[in-house]
This record gives sequence, structure tokens and C-alpha cells, in this order.
Amino acid sequence: MLHGAIGAAVQLQPLKRCLSDRFNVYSLDFAGHGGRPYDSDFTIELFANDVLQFVQQQNLDRVNIFGYSMGGYVAMYLAKHHAGKVNKIVTLATKYHWDEVTAAKEIKMLDPEKMEQKIPAFAAILRERHQPNDWKDVLKRTAEMMNGLGNDNPLKMEDYAAITTPSLLLLGDRDKMVTLEETVAVYKALPNAMMGMLPGTQHPIEQVNANTLAYMIDSFFMNDTEGII
Repeated sequence: MLHGAIGAAVQLQPLKRCLSDRFNVYSLDFAGHGGRPYDSDFTIELFANDVLQFVQQQNLDRVNIFGYSMGGYVAMYLAKHHAGKVNKIVTLATKYHWDEVTAAKEIKMLDPEKMEQKIPAFAAILRERHQPNDWKDVLKRTAEMMNGLGNDNPLKMEDYAAITTPSLLLLGDRDKMVTLEETVAVYKALPNAMMGMLPGTQHPIEQVNANTLAYMIDSFFMNDTEGII
């Protein structure tokens, strides 16, 4: 299970509990997140390498991946560049479309000073989530990563067309950060994909019904999806 930008593995614990009776469930913090040390800029490639190293350390072979938000993007990046390691993918609330305008809009929401002024409770959560790391630096490096995505999206439509990993793309029907259009576009580009909507669901993972999500993940991972269109 892969968490989202400025997030941490602990956020996925409710979902992990729902799935643990059917799967061996693993989760990890990306570099710089959840207090994990880091010594470089944030990139999708860096986070993908985090997953590859974790898989190797756990002596795992081919894995099913659930990726929330940015975690779903990392999962798709792995499927493109390391297909032999990925069995199936489920993404939720993943932003696939990146350009300069999109990046600028996302970066505006990562201003730590404004967070402390307007949403101090969330700022306190981020401070606690990432300690002993400086949460403001985590936001700064995330913003720089998003700026890079806006300038040169690592996954383009032709890349998705080459990803044959069976995939289920999920989106909340009330998500204000990820559009239905970008999700449908990637769904149509993937040669082996399904798509689903979570009712009454906004973007934050804490507002997702873990039981409903677990049911959809379980159904997709356990069923034979070979040859899906």
C-alpha cells in the first residue's frame, strides 16, 4: 500500500486492517515522509525506488499494489518501468494529468505559512506526522516535485497505452482535486483496465469508507482479470 503526497503509511492503517485477513499487507513511508530520513529531492523515480528496495528487503516477488493519490502514480510508474514486479494495481484519487497550470494550482495549497494561519490543526498534524523531519521542508520538496511534473510529466498517454498490468482506477464522486476526465482518459488509454466510483467520497483518505474500498480491492485482486478490456 502506497500513501499520497505529504502523507504517511499510518493513514492507511484502517484499510490495512480491513484487508489483513485476506492478504499479507505491507506498507511503507516514502523517503522524507512519516519521519523517514531523506537526503535528496523528491521525485516519482525516488519513490518508485523506495518500493523496489522494500520489495527486495521483504523477499517478495510480484506484488499487487494499492496506491492512494500520488501512491497510485508511483504504482503506474512501476508498472511502466518494472512491469515484472507488479501483478495488479488499484489506484484511488490519483492525479494523472500534469501541466504547468495544474502544478501551479496544486503548489498553491502547499504554502506552510498559509496553512498555519488558515488551517492550524492540519499544520499540527503534518508537523507530528513527519517528525523529526521538518514538515515545511517536506512541503517545499513536494512543491518542487510537482513543479517538475508540470514541466515534464513522466507518464504520458503513450506510456499508459504500453502498460499491460491489470489495473482498477477508482475515484470518489466528490473528489475536488482529481477530475473524472483525467481518470477516464487514462482508463481508456490502458489496455487492461477497469474503472469504478466510490459514492459520497471526497479526496482525503481519512474520509474514504475503508470497508467499501477494501471490498473493491479484494474483489479485483482475488478475481481472474486476465483479458479484461
